[in-house]
Amino acid sequence: VQLVESGGDLVQAGGSLRLSCAASGLTLNTYDIGWFRQAPGKEREGVSCISESDHTIYYADSVKGRFTISSDVSKNTVYLQMNFLKPEDTAVYYCAAAVSPLDDGLRSSEYKFWGQGTQVTVSS
Repeated sequence: VQLVESGGDLVQAGGSLRLSCAASGLTLNTYDIGWFRQAPGKEREGVSCISESDHTIYYADSVKGRFTISSDVSKNTVYLQMNFLKPEDTAVYYCAAAVSPLDDGLRSSEYKFWGQGTQVTVSS
């Protein structure tokens, strides 16, 4: 299994970015995908997760209404559309995968496979 994130960048507050997580060695129909982030000096935080097997999506309270997770099964890719970005969204963003179903898709310990991360920096 390999996960490759892309789309991180430097953006001004209020701006938007779309992150991509391209997966290989698995199928989205049987694996749940989560997005996590980690800022310097802080613990890794679950941002959002998606399960194609049971058609569920979850978001952390801190991103509800601003971030949208989606998937393209034909491309085996999961996206994270991030709107109205804030400086506190600055972090390295990771995608992760685990066999569905998960007990808590926003808990990092649930996931077995991780990408290398992509940096998102939001300037004020």
